[in-house]
Amino acid sequence: MKHKIAIIGFGTVGQGISEILLNKKKYLKDNYKFDYDIVAVADFAYGNCYNAKGLDVPGMLKTAKAKKKFTKDLYKKDTLSLIKSCNADIVCELTYTDLKTGGPAIDHVKTALSAKKHVVTSNKGPAALKYQEFKKLADKNGVKFMIEGTVVAGTPIINLSKGPLAGCEITKIKGILNGTTNYMLTEMEKGMDYASVLKVAQDLGYAEADPTGDVEGFDARGKVCILANVVMGAPLKINDIPCKGITKITPKDIEKAKKEGKRWKLIGCVENKNGKVTGSVNPEMVELTHPLAGVMGANNALTFTTDMLGDVTIVGPGAGRIQTGYAILTDMLAIHKG
Repeated sequence: MKHKIAIIGFGTVGQGISEILLNKKKYLKDNYKFDYDIVAVADFAYGNCYNAKGLDVPGMLKTAKAKKKFTKDLYKKDTLSLIKSCNADIVCELTYTDLKTGGPAIDHVKTALSAKKHVVTSNKGPAALKYQEFKKLADKNGVKFMIEGTVVAGTPIINLSKGPLAGCEITKIKGILNGTTNYMLTEMEKGMDYASVLKVAQDLGYAEADPTGDVEGFDARGKVCILANVVMGAPLKINDIPCKGITKITPKDIEKAKKEGKRWKLIGCVENKNGKVTGSVNPEMVELTHPLAGVMGANNALTFTTDMLGDVTIVGPGAGRIQTGYAILTDMLAIHKG
């Protein structure tokens, strides 16, 4: 089967998965029998395009990198109409994340699933706010709602729980879910104060001009909510999860942790105790002997507590154009295999 792919959102991740698909086209066909055409692209900045036989994606990448609008194969109706009417069987929803309302991504996902099209997304909004609803809609229509890229980019967190750890009872997932705050805490341990390290993180592109989502723990909370719903099967809502960020950590706190043989980390946790699932996000002093303590810089890591293997820790990048694009690719390959 030759898949037809629609990409909704042609920013960092949309361009990343497009580059991966172009660069690996022969490899994917030879090794996985995965063949494709990208037939639709929608982006609020560059425009909407559709060609049932396949778009000129290399040309579109050049146009986007030049910050110009698309000029070929233009589709004059809105994005929801494009999702409904295009011949794509896989819709990649890669627009910006809004953890309060879900933004336009909620409507994009619902429209695609209702039209019996598979959805692959790295957008935390639909996954954190509507996972249970969209999973039921996907099952009803015989398609998949795939969200590997929503938690730790290309590092296989959800796939790990559903694949290699299948058969284990997972009672707890605890770890570093935000690279920006982990980088900041790493630098604070070297002697920088909070305000100074935040400016450096912004200059490096790790933190946004408005860093609230990272430093207050909201990004990590969205990911904890996803893990609770997907891995633990518990319909937690974002507001069910208490959340505290790193803004109050002082040099004195850093020194206190050092003296006690510990290190500050912003920890997201979801746990099943006697059938009750809870989640939390808090700064914690982690013992230096714990694997999470050694995860520095902008990396992410999670420890799964299981009944048969004990604790299993996975470490990897939590963001990036190619890294998140890779997560989108793994989900599409899973759909193809299925």
